[in-house]
Amino acid sequence: MKREEDIKNAIDVMKKGGVILYPTDTVWGIGCDATNADAVDRIYKIKHRDDSKAMICLVDNEARLQNYIRNVPDVAWDVMELATKPTTIIFDNAANLAPNLIGDDGSVAMRITKEEFSKELCYRFQKAIVSTSANISGLPAAQNYCDIDERILSAVDYVCWTRRQEHNPHQPSSIIRIKENGEFAIIRG
Repeated sequence: MKREEDIKNAIDVMKKGGVILYPTDTVWGIGCDATNADAVDRIYKIKHRDDSKAMICLVDNEARLQNYIRNVPDVAWDVMELATKPTTIIFDNAANLAPNLIGDDGSVAMRITKEEFSKELCYRFQKAIVSTSANISGLPAAQNYCDIDERILSAVDYVCWTRRQEHNPHQPSSIIRIKENGEFAIIRG
């Protein structure tokens, strides 16, 4: 299947409130429209994950990030520009996302993806996409398609074809919490 058709199919599923499996700039992810609370709830159920545990969202560029974060601290722009590996930032004052993605403290984890497929998917979808590791909660993340648990594969509505043949080591992103006042803490290096 061509990449173009793969992206179109994934977007069609997400527009209808469905859940997809897709390759990202880190590990394989379970994704959906980050503004659709019912779809987000399905991902929590698929992963057997407590809905109090946050999930990451991907966007394709800085402008789209600002649709979901009221005040991006200046230091966050520096971190994103200087990061040498995929870096997720937990921001305060999330907006315009499904309420079950936003923490009780108003925060959300966001990453601007630079990987070709996930970036194009976000660009074409025109919204943030949930990107949580394709695993049952507590089990190892799926670095490659071949690592994905059958329970996950059978629970989603669409599995992307792109990069299924890969067998490369992939790591989860670094996670940094950046407060509105610029204070930061490294959550995962």
